[in-house]
Amino acid sequence: EENKTFPGHSSSHCKHMDIHKMRIAAAEFYRRNGVPAIIERALNELFLRQPADVHGYLANFFLELSTPPRISDLRGREVFSENGQLIVEVEVFSIVCNKEKVKIIQKSSTTSTQMKNNLYVGLQDTYLTLDMFSFRGKKPLTFHLFFYISGKKSVVVEKQFPPPEPPEPLLLEGMAVGSVSLAVAKSGAKIKGMPLYKYISDPTHFHVPVPWITLLSCGKKSPGKLCLLEEIILISKVGHPVKQVLISVGLCECSKITLSSVSHNGVLTASCERPDQPLDLITNACTNLKVPLGVDVFLALNCAAPKLVDYSKGKYEVATGGLKSPDELIEVYNNLISKYPAVVAVIDPFRREVKQWKKLSDRIGISCSLLSDITHKAQAPALPGVHGYVFRHANETTVSDIIHATFCYQGTRWEVLCAVGLGLDYVKLGGLGGAETMAKYNRLISIEEELAQQGLLGRCFSVLL
Repeated sequence: EENKTFPGHSSSHCKHMDIHKMRIAAAEFYRRNGVPAIIERALNELFLRQPADVHGYLANFFLELSTPPRISDLRGREVFSENGQLIVEVEVFSIVCNKEKVKIIQKSSTTSTQMKNNLYVGLQDTYLTLDMFSFRGKKPLTFHLFFYISGKKSVVVEKQFPPPEPPEPLLLEGMAVGSVSLAVAKSGAKIKGMPLYKYISDPTHFHVPVPWITLLSCGKKSPGKLCLLEEIILISKVGHPVKQVLISVGLCECSKITLSSVSHNGVLTASCERPDQPLDLITNACTNLKVPLGVDVFLALNCAAPKLVDYSKGKYEVATGGLKSPDELIEVYNNLISKYPAVVAVIDPFRREVKQWKKLSDRIGISCSLLSDITHKAQAPALPGVHGYVFRHANETTVSDIIHATFCYQGTRWEVLCAVGLGLDYVKLGGLGGAETMAKYNRLISIEEELAQQGLLGRCFSVLL
């Protein structure tokens, strides 16, 4: 008879041989490293001591036997400290228990040049100098704030003011909702082993949004009578790296500014009576420091006018005790933009009054872009003359809300949102002071450097600047 082969039997025999070889190799590996003796000693000591936390005792036992940590890599770069000062940050990579760990060490930079072109310090010095004069001998200004042209007072027939808008929805524990949403998105990105901006979107090229740096705050919470200019924002020309933007305008050495003059979000607060005062401060500082305002850097005004409405009188409280009707406020904005051509954007100049937005757009829309905050009004109809939208990631706002709002308004000319992954053009992080805001700027710089190293950094094409 012919010999018959059984494939199944042959496969089983080979598998048995492989297991036998693995057992021999494992035994040799354990003997070579002294594992049996170590485990025997650990079990003997464990039985004699009988600790309450058995696993904790074993963990400490083996930790003492582990290989000492060793440094595997060093990476250094210049970042900005919580005071806006340029410092050196070193990432020390070490192998601890077969796992790579990172320790970040920061130290003041001794090689960086003395930043004499300090716009923040220049602003403060100019402000303090002007404040000492306090306009002695002049008649105090009340509500005639925005350099009105003198002339005959015309009689204006006041029209009925629209009723107040519904208050912004306040969700109890709303901050927890936004935090959980961000945590879920970050967890998904970590599981896939990629940064959050790539997890949100995966285009072939990214561009880093241009940072809007808040220079001064002259809103209702600031000292002084002026309420209208809640934020005066510096915008760099498109195309410059983020670090170069921060250094070129001299915002690297803010440690000389007193803490009492800086708000919680790192913004310098100023006591002003008239709206031209803070703009003059910035203009004079830029001139003295040879920063070409209106050429390489521009300004935006966040008016937050919906918070200034006095519904009982149908006017806007642009300063303490100073009220302006909507038509008067249009003239104020028109004169302001005419005097300071470096102002290229105004955020929320009015509440949602279609007629007033259209009038203002007809007057200044060619030289200045009107922006609307839609954080709690994502479904509201678009206002006439609006060139862009602001969406804040705050409280109950989720990552999905930001993505949805972006796609809803992607047909507009440009948007202002805090996201690299969504491919938008601008991001407003706050002033250059405080650990929290400076950490955001440093993260934006590191993202830009990562994309440049990976060859994924594209250009930002914006029609604003």
